[in-house]
Amino acid sequence: MRHDWTVKEIAAIYTEPLPDLIFRAQTVHRARHRPDQVQGCVLLSIKTGGCPEDCAYCPQSAHYKTGVNREGLVSVEEALTAAKNAKAQGATRFCMGAAWRDIPKGEQFDQVLAMVRGVRALGMEACCTLGMLTDEQAQALAEAGLTAYNHNLDTSAEFYGEIISTRTYQDRLTTLDRVRRAGVTVCCGGIIGMGESRTERYRLLRELSSLNPHPESVPVNMLVRVEGTPLAHAKEEDPLELVRMIATARILMPASMVRLSAGRLSLSDEAQALCFLAGANSIFMGDKLLTTPNPEANEDRRLFEKLGMSLSHATV
Repeated sequence: MRHDWTVKEIAAIYTEPLPDLIFRAQTVHRARHRPDQVQGCVLLSIKTGGCPEDCAYCPQSAHYKTGVNREGLVSVEEALTAAKNAKAQGATRFCMGAAWRDIPKGEQFDQVLAMVRGVRALGMEACCTLGMLTDEQAQALAEAGLTAYNHNLDTSAEFYGEIISTRTYQDRLTTLDRVRRAGVTVCCGGIIGMGESRTERYRLLRELSSLNPHPESVPVNMLVRVEGTPLAHAKEEDPLELVRMIATARILMPASMVRLSAGRLSLSDEAQALCFLAGANSIFMGDKLLTTPNPEANEDRRLFEKLGMSLSHATV
């Protein structure tokens, strides 16, 4: 378990011949995880649209016209009904995302805490992604039983300014530190296909693997191009780059759950199978990831049956 990988070392791993890279990643994967099981997660948007951030990939930003309607915070009952449905589909982690820059204080935050307690009472892992938070809010979430807090780095520090101007890279790292100090596990990854070079991907992987401990969950996303956002017409990414990203993440962070996240709808069965061979052991289920399309549960069941794989039943 290392936290001092260099960009040069990461580049050497990422660019190995693909059969060698996948074999190495699969060997690491099998030492710590079941290769035939994948954790199912469901992500619900509990507050949609109108976000003051200007993330160039995000249809929920108030800076862009993407057709996403602004919706207020859902009720605790609505969130828990969705969680029960997710559990019935085989998910063991329920994630709640709100389009906030910072978590508001008062009644809305109290509602989120009630959602977390309700999800945990169902016997599921509870994850939130709510923007930046204070030490007190991190502690309150921990006391409510929150399993994990998602706050992605998105890309490298060097490329970050090309994608976001309303929040600094250090803001993101500070949020992760607050989550960690509160005793909540960290869910942190990034996105490929935003116009970054391979070097920027190596640097992102260095940032993630230098966190000590490593994030317990590392979502690897492929850009979903949404009309109205600055990245709507970004060049389509080669799925094999996603495979390389997942395999390298698996080698650098052996114990982490590596999550095959956004962009799955654009992948063939074969590309998804390669991602699982490369060490991905978690997916997001349901027909939406916040506001972007995602494969339906029946499609996932069909794929797993074809591959001889299954959803894991025990929470991690």
